[in-house]
Amino acid sequence: MSQSRTPLENSHESLSRDELRALQDKRLRETVAHAYENVDLYRTAFDEAGVDPAAIDGVDDLSLIPMTTKADFRTAYPDGLFAVDESDLQRIHASSGTTGKPKIVGYTETDIDVWSEVVARSLRAAGVEPGETLQNGYGYGLFTGGLGLHYGAETLGVTVIPIGGGQTQRQVELLQDLESDALSCTPSYSLYLAETAREMGVDVRDLPLETVIFGAEPCTDPMREEIEERLDVTGVDIYGLSEVIGPGVSMECHEAQDGLHIWEDHFYPEVVDPKTGDPLEEGEEGELVLTSLTKEALPVLRYRTGDLTTLNYDTCDCGRTMVRMDNVTGRADDLLIVRGINLYPSEVEDVVLEFEEIAPFYRIDIDRENNLDRMTLTVEREPETTADLDDLRDRIRNRLSNVLSFTPDRLTIAEPGSLERTKTGKVKRVYDHRR
Repeated sequence: MSQSRTPLENSHESLSRDELRALQDKRLRETVAHAYENVDLYRTAFDEAGVDPAAIDGVDDLSLIPMTTKADFRTAYPDGLFAVDESDLQRIHASSGTTGKPKIVGYTETDIDVWSEVVARSLRAAGVEPGETLQNGYGYGLFTGGLGLHYGAETLGVTVIPIGGGQTQRQVELLQDLESDALSCTPSYSLYLAETAREMGVDVRDLPLETVIFGAEPCTDPMREEIEERLDVTGVDIYGLSEVIGPGVSMECHEAQDGLHIWEDHFYPEVVDPKTGDPLEEGEEGELVLTSLTKEALPVLRYRTGDLTTLNYDTCDCGRTMVRMDNVTGRADDLLIVRGINLYPSEVEDVVLEFEEIAPFYRIDIDRENNLDRMTLTVEREPETTADLDDLRDRIRNRLSNVLSFTPDRLTIAEPGSLERTKTGKVKRVYDHRR
């Protein structure tokens, strides 16, 4: 791979802010009219709020539009948010549906083309070039990750190995035999793959693999550093969600690795206070809200993603002018309140990964004993560590206390390989037994 990239030809990646705003205003007007005319839920929301869709002249008027939430997908299940006839649908995907009914999302032929284009744009930003090979470790089927990356890669002219999730030993063998340039999977799975390779006697750092594109779960900077060190790759983050389109809403460029470029010509971002819904200023952390600007089958207006991030409008060193979002630090609903102290799992992870004696795997258990909250943090020692475990435990406790003003009631250092690994996708790290 070459070390210098420029935005895709004929894309909007380097438009001036004024040019981009004019395009966004035009597309927003069209999207609002389309949604109001064809989706009962939006029409009812506008009417109840006393908002005339014709009064939405551009993104400066977004605050007039009621927000959309996950609850609206449940209310409209299965296809009440679709804005086109069934005959116009080319594909249907669905979220994992871990709580209640899954969120059903539809795509027209044009939607699929747009999706493929933004993923192709994302892969190019990641440093992947036409003619190279991508081993796609995201799951296929109703999950949007596998097919989203697949069609985007083919649009870019990349050869795809569609192995999907799991089959970890086979994944390692294919990385060796087919000499893939890039791998797409979740951050936690890439670590599991490296661990499996080591057990097979394979040092993944000796493979031609240069880039890992990870998404579908938050990845802190310490976790990224761990991935890059263990696999000797450049790790870049891709972001998306099924409700909006799937992967390809935003992408971290390999040149700067300083935030994810949101493809603003298709998705307009806001950051709001998670509690009040009030818009926040640039650089303030809050909940990401997205409005689709070109979706036909399932337009979304001011959709509350639940993901926590910040926005940065400075032009990136790579030359792209589109706004960057910070890596998602967690979810608005991931906040743990333990004995009145607010904690995000990502904050605990940051501290744990400071210790080279500790592997990048951990588990948080929260129980209620005698009406008091109790937190157990289980970490896993590296196989080669010779550190005194009692001393290591004390050092971790002290660091948690200094950084977070909090220490767990129990801190367990487990044996190597004893904590859960993910063989197909996301890994669960928090078990709140109070619920």
